[in-house]
Amino acid sequence: MDKLKIALENCYGIRKMDAEFDFTKKPAQLIYAPNGSMKSSFAKTFKDHSMATPSRDRIYTDRETKRSILDHENKELPADTVFVIEPYDAGYQSGRVSTLLVNKALKAEYDAILKSIQEKQDALITKIKKTSGIRSGIEEIISVAFTRKPDNLLRALDRVRSEVKDDPFDQSLEGIKYGSLFNDKVEAFLADPDLKSALEDYTATYDNLLEKSRFFRKGVFNHYQAGEIAKQLKNHGFFQAEHKIYLHSDAEDTKVETEKELEDIISEELEAILSDDTLKEKFEKIDKKLTNKELRDFREFLLSNQTLIPRLQEPDVFKEDLLKSYLMLHKDDFEELMDEFSGGKKRLDEIANEASDQATKWQEVINIFNRRFSVPFKVSIENKQDVILKRSTPNIGFMFEDISEQPIAVNRDQLVDVLSNGERRALYILNIIFEVEARKSEHVKTLFVVDDIADSFDYKNKYAIVEYLSDILAEPDFRQIILTHNYDFYRTVWKRLDLAGANFHISKTSDKIELSSEKMYRDPFEKWKATANKVDKTDVLLAMVPFVRNLADYCGFKEDSEKLTSLLHQKADSSSITLSDLFSIYKKVLNGQEFSAELAADTAVIPLLLETAKSIAGAGEIALDLEKKVVLSIAIRLVAEAKMIAVINDDAFVNGIISNQTAKLLRKLKEVIGGDEAKAPLIALMDRVNLMTPENIHLNSFMYEPILDMSAEHLARLYNELIEECAV
Repeated sequence: MDKLKIALENCYGIRKMDAEFDFTKKPAQLIYAPNGSMKSSFAKTFKDHSMATPSRDRIYTDRETKRSILDHENKELPADTVFVIEPYDAGYQSGRVSTLLVNKALKAEYDAILKSIQEKQDALITKIKKTSGIRSGIEEIISVAFTRKPDNLLRALDRVRSEVKDDPFDQSLEGIKYGSLFNDKVEAFLADPDLKSALEDYTATYDNLLEKSRFFRKGVFNHYQAGEIAKQLKNHGFFQAEHKIYLHSDAEDTKVETEKELEDIISEELEAILSDDTLKEKFEKIDKKLTNKELRDFREFLLSNQTLIPRLQEPDVFKEDLLKSYLMLHKDDFEELMDEFSGGKKRLDEIANEASDQATKWQEVINIFNRRFSVPFKVSIENKQDVILKRSTPNIGFMFEDISEQPIAVNRDQLVDVLSNGERRALYILNIIFEVEARKSEHVKTLFVVDDIADSFDYKNKYAIVEYLSDILAEPDFRQIILTHNYDFYRTVWKRLDLAGANFHISKTSDKIELSSEKMYRDPFEKWKATANKVDKTDVLLAMVPFVRNLADYCGFKEDSEKLTSLLHQKADSSSITLSDLFSIYKKVLNGQEFSAELAADTAVIPLLLETAKSIAGAGEIALDLEKKVVLSIAIRLVAEAKMIAVINDDAFVNGIISNQTAKLLRKLKEVIGGDEAKAPLIALMDRVNLMTPENIHLNSFMYEPILDMSAEHLARLYNELIEECAV
């Protein structure tokens, strides 16, 4: 996008704003916007656009909202090309992280192997679902049963492969549905200590009866095995060929000559066991515990399958046996899947190791963060293989570092609890870097709207942000609109990113917001030096008073420093100081530089300063320049002190003040007024003066940013209130 045209009305407090950004010369636009002027509203409006969500005015909801954001072809800017970087969002996580973690060749091969395995797995699972009666979750059931892990299906199947292949099928389990035996209600029932005791009694009795049986033997030959033999003999025409068998018992061997004889013997022997009075009594103890309606199906199952009751003593083993029986019923599908898995597993492991060893773009993001940001922790990723190959969510790991101790692993919540606000914001920036680098990797044309991203950062990390913004600047697919209310950050970005000509101040009236091109030099004092002698720059000459006073003080010009102090505080000689006096001090302190004005040399400085402040405060458009804010601040203090001195009416006290004059006058004023409620508004007004102006008037090269960040509108309002209160 070469240009961006915006037209906004009633968007989160922006009454009206029309602006055009030209990216043909500079791919970033920088906006200095004091708090309350438009910054957050502007960013919120662009975020709405990025999410295809209507904008609105939160307070005046009946106002009609308009939002037009067009590119250089007068087409609406696509929503997915806009990304808003907010000052801080604790919960933000980039949705594009995985794109940084993909080696495409490895991923393609890995996916192809998995696809083939998955197809055969799906075929097997479909059949097992039908056999088991479990509609969903059978994969997790099998995985937990064989490996005790919920997401380990293939390894679970691999673990029982030899058993499924070689063990005989347990006919006693044929036709049993998993849900009849195992569900939350049944498993809770089986865990009951009283039931366990009843099961033990039943099993002991049943085993004893088996041992006394004529033909059955525990663990060797039971009614199921006998039944299987009967089926096999029948299927193979054993008795039709007039063969005979003998069933051995301690009393005597029993000759069996027909199929029916064998079936009757098996049935009679089983009935003799199950009809035993003692065994019935043991079953009744179990049955009495099955009164819950949720266990009705389970009760019916036990009534029909009493021979399986002893296996309930070890439900986990029984569960495994039942699941293996399903696999045996579909042995061909099972073997096909296992063959595919065995063949692909080795290569999958090789690919995973290759992926883990590679330095992906994700690692580049981590390197950027760890290298540039000064925080007490280092970042890593704990499941790189899974993220690269399985599309898992990245698990970001943290090592907290202390100079005197070994680094220690901490989780995100622990880390956040011990970090400062600035350090938490650095953690947020990590996710922003993920998003930016992902868009870079995918060549997504993007407009980044950067809203005070460096707020609450210390200087080292603030410069790390500036460095990263510079990196973004170098990308041909990226454009930026950088917003800040911090003049120091604004000036740093302006210099480091070389954005002269693409940097703006916000000019706000009650009706609209406009962008004003930067009028100041990179160093405001350079501007003052270059423009102080111009006809229309009286405000610059006057604003230089606190700056030159600091220099005079540093250089040992005590008398000159005291005289300039008399222009910043109401002193005995304040009213007598003229422009001639002022220019003489300037020339002396500033190494002989000449200053002049069209006004007469004997013009008193303080009346001129008050008149200039009145003009600034009364302007229709709030002034943005540093010099105008300084003049307003000086005038506010002078008017306030004049009022306090008049009310205090104690020349000896006032003349005895040699430092911190405004604060001492305010304390004295409060003593004099006492509890007079009628004077409370005056006290409140003077408190505001003392809070807003002191640092602005002790101006030096390190301290002019606070006044630039202060709203000129607030200063003008305070000045006008003072004039009205003090009737100046």
